[in-house]
Amino acid sequence: MSRQKIILWALVLSCLASFTVLLSMGSSTYREMPPIPAQVVSETGTLLFTEQQIQDGQMAWRSMGGHQLGSIWGHGSYVAPDWSADWLHRELMAWLSIRADQQYGLGYDQLSIDQQAGLQALLKRDIRTNRYDAKTGTLTVSDTRLAAIQQVQQHYVALFGDAPEMQPLRKQYAMKEGTLPDLTRRQNLTSFIFWSAWATATDRPDQSGVSYTNNWPHEPLVDNTPTSSITVWSILSVVVLIFGVAALAWYHSTLKHDPLPTPAKEDPIFSHQPTPSQKAVGKYFLTAIGLFMLQIVLGGITAHYAVEGQQFYGIPLSEILPYSLTRTWHTQLAVFWIATLWLATGLYIAPALSGGREPKWQKLGVNLLWVALLIVVLGSMAGEWFAVQQVLDIDISYWFGHQGHEYIDLGRFWQMLLMVGLLIWLALVTAAIRPALKQENDHKPVIWLLYISVVAIGLFYGAGLMMGKHTNLAMAEYWRWWVVHLWVEGFFETFATAVIALMFVRLGLIRARSANSAVLFATLIFLSGGIIGTAHHWYFTGTPTSVLAWGSIFSALEVVPLALIGFEAYEQYRLRNASSWMSNYKWAIMFFVATAFWNMFGAGMLGFLINPPISLYYVQGLNTTAAHGHGAFMGVYGMLGIGLMLFCLMGLSKGRGWNHNLLKWAFWSMNIGLMAMLVMSLLPVGIIQFFAAIDSGYWFARSPEVLQSELVRQFVWLRVPGDILFAIGGMFIAMFLFGMVKASWSAKRAKKLATA
Repeated sequence: MSRQKIILWALVLSCLASFTVLLSMGSSTYREMPPIPAQVVSETGTLLFTEQQIQDGQMAWRSMGGHQLGSIWGHGSYVAPDWSADWLHRELMAWLSIRADQQYGLGYDQLSIDQQAGLQALLKRDIRTNRYDAKTGTLTVSDTRLAAIQQVQQHYVALFGDAPEMQPLRKQYAMKEGTLPDLTRRQNLTSFIFWSAWATATDRPDQSGVSYTNNWPHEPLVDNTPTSSITVWSILSVVVLIFGVAALAWYHSTLKHDPLPTPAKEDPIFSHQPTPSQKAVGKYFLTAIGLFMLQIVLGGITAHYAVEGQQFYGIPLSEILPYSLTRTWHTQLAVFWIATLWLATGLYIAPALSGGREPKWQKLGVNLLWVALLIVVLGSMAGEWFAVQQVLDIDISYWFGHQGHEYIDLGRFWQMLLMVGLLIWLALVTAAIRPALKQENDHKPVIWLLYISVVAIGLFYGAGLMMGKHTNLAMAEYWRWWVVHLWVEGFFETFATAVIALMFVRLGLIRARSANSAVLFATLIFLSGGIIGTAHHWYFTGTPTSVLAWGSIFSALEVVPLALIGFEAYEQYRLRNASSWMSNYKWAIMFFVATAFWNMFGAGMLGFLINPPISLYYVQGLNTTAAHGHGAFMGVYGMLGIGLMLFCLMGLSKGRGWNHNLLKWAFWSMNIGLMAMLVMSLLPVGIIQFFAAIDSGYWFARSPEVLQSELVRQFVWLRVPGDILFAIGGMFIAMFLFGMVKASWSAKRAKKLATA
């Protein structure tokens, strides 16, 4: 059996085994997730909350922006608190204060150390004991806890309304006035947040000392500290990483690389005229860069809210564009513009692989898909504005407004419409690439791998539809990360690897046999860790402790290929001088090189900083996560999308209006700006919070005492130079595209005049 077939079979078996494990984890999560009680009552029979109120509270949370205003279980935005950690700490302090007054007639702070220790022991027993009765669906709380819950509930009802005494705190949290104007919604919201906090510190029925969220967040008052599983599997993940890097380095050293072929004297792409559907793809690139520029503007506004809270340089912008909305649009547009570039690449490359042949009506399909894309983008953004402004009914908000889950924010109707669009894209690519799939040639394995990734991209977004209105948050997080991790980080990555290889093969710069082996092996290594590695997002979201083992080991394997990605960068970099005409593709290749660098730094180093359970236990939802997110999402997928766009544009434009200087300035401005943003602001703030989370508890790391401290505010302001430089790079890309469009119009006008 040939080496290629061995790798192919290993890839198939690896994927089957990995998805079996992934589905098994989902089944275990469903059985062991934190239960939603039918009712929450006190020992004396006082009714606090019902199941319906908890579910309605979750819907209220989703309608106001959900993950985009603070976080739950560590997932969400970074300026407002993690509500589950914040509620837990406030409830604990209220409990201690109430019991101190009852027993000693003094405030808790006035007690002796021994008296405080005694109350803390009683507190721990009260909070950690699981009093949920599965037979009746009743959760019983002590009368002391009842009084504490009611105190915290009053605080939250005032905070999410427009109570004047809470205005300074709302400003620090970047909350708009009257976040939830309706009193009933605010009261229901408190029931949902209480439930999310209850799950973090209450022991599982069968595991003493381990909560439903594996003792997250760090809260010393009730011994919410790392479990033995968190520590052990973190150490083993480092061992696996070291072994994996060593094994891959050894494997790489044994390879015999085929010499590069002699390039053609002229650019092979210039000899082919774009098909009608390929020409229609041009508008996708213009749309994507337009969305990119809008995302940059919204990112600047969102970042500035961390300083002024409700204003933008004195302008009361939060009344119209509150933080929860600008962050929603900022994160959603990142997915939209990058996905648009990649989808456009698929529509462009498919006819090229089939020798310039395309089915009838292909151009019409491409144009209709573009219109559908605009409808989804604009419609979902409008719906989110109405939802955050609390204009919509709670059910209408779910369908047409805001679903509240980060990266799946758009209303369910728009989500379904996007899914239909992806299926149309799959059909268009399938129709165009079908002749290439039937051809016998040297690079057929890579073409098939490309097509399989296209099918996966078209279908796997549907995982986001698996959660409904009242899905338990543990299961909602399970399916959400199928989209964010598998759809974006998994199959788009496979798609991009295959596309780049095919582009270099088509240009005659690498041998097809070499491309086949390299792409299949790279995909095998990436997906072997990447599929099960999705579990590192689920450590503390109400999943079983077994998820810690799977996630820690396989997320470490995700980093293994990134550790040696410099070899790939060098191989691509040296191709830029393979022939004189390769100068046309210099900056496209440079963006691929940048992708390799950010894969190593943003996805690899910053990713592993937060991936081991013991690390993520303290830093989940801190600015270390934002540093990894920006470095990986923009650095890897954004830079890669721009590189793919430039390759396609060279084929469309034939070099007309190609401005190397603008691309040079765009490249360096964006990469230096992104790096400055990370090392001068996001990473330092995250490290400051890291220390705070270890020393005082997670709630403190997310509190105004830390985030609004003078030191942190200085680092937030230090983000401005990087933001500006990055925005300038985006402007250069936009100017480059404008120059190409202008040159194309001039060429068409000259042709008409010549034939007139």
